[in-house]
Amino acid sequence: MRLLLLAGTFEARQIAAALSREQRLTAIASLARPERRPAPLGIPTRIGGWGGPEAFADWLEAERIEAILDATHPFAVAMSHRAAKTASDKGIDYLQFLRPPWMPQVGDNWVFLNQEEDAAHHIPQGARVFVATGRGSMEALRPLEGRELYVRVTGPPAARFPLAKGRFVNGRPPFSMADEVTLFQTLGVDWLMTRNSGGTGSRAKVDAARQMGLPVAMVRRPFQPQAPKVETIAEALAWVRRRL
Repeated sequence: MRLLLLAGTFEARQIAAALSREQRLTAIASLARPERRPAPLGIPTRIGGWGGPEAFADWLEAERIEAILDATHPFAVAMSHRAAKTASDKGIDYLQFLRPPWMPQVGDNWVFLNQEEDAAHHIPQGARVFVATGRGSMEALRPLEGRELYVRVTGPPAARFPLAKGRFVNGRPPFSMADEVTLFQTLGVDWLMTRNSGGTGSRAKVDAARQMGLPVAMVRRPFQPQAPKVETIAEALAWVRRRL
């Protein structure tokens, strides 16, 4: 069987390693163009965009793809919706691996946002905000003028910080809770703004905010495709193996 793994998450890396050991499977991974050079996934990998829905469909046909396992980031919904629709149109099996969202615990002080732009309605003027929503969300942060923003990026910034107050903070995961507490204290942060990515790999900042008593502006996940979903790596691999 020929399978496309849409990657880009920590779990996708684990899935790729398991798929590389399946003798009756030819798996190809796809990564959006990353901010830094990715570590090898252990299976053939293409990097970059597809050039639109038609080009994506043509590639699937040319590669004779029979199944798509979507393990992209929960906020990479444009790709997930495209993949689910194209798979349905082409009669290709499709499954979305979607890790469970974070849920507030005792001691958390979360404000839920439908989109980044809504943060300005909750975060007061003059606040120091640590922003972990990605380099691509800078335009959505413009309503937060008047706050001092520290925006985490995972590689050297390609341009100057575009807002009046704040700067980029360069760092590469993984981060421990102790790392995040130290960073927040050093910066004098009094708000955290993040997306509800779920999983354990990036949760340390949320745990650090709880420990420090910081309020969190938590961006809800966008609408996901209406398609089969699983929440664990074991379930995803079982779905693949049933098709071999």
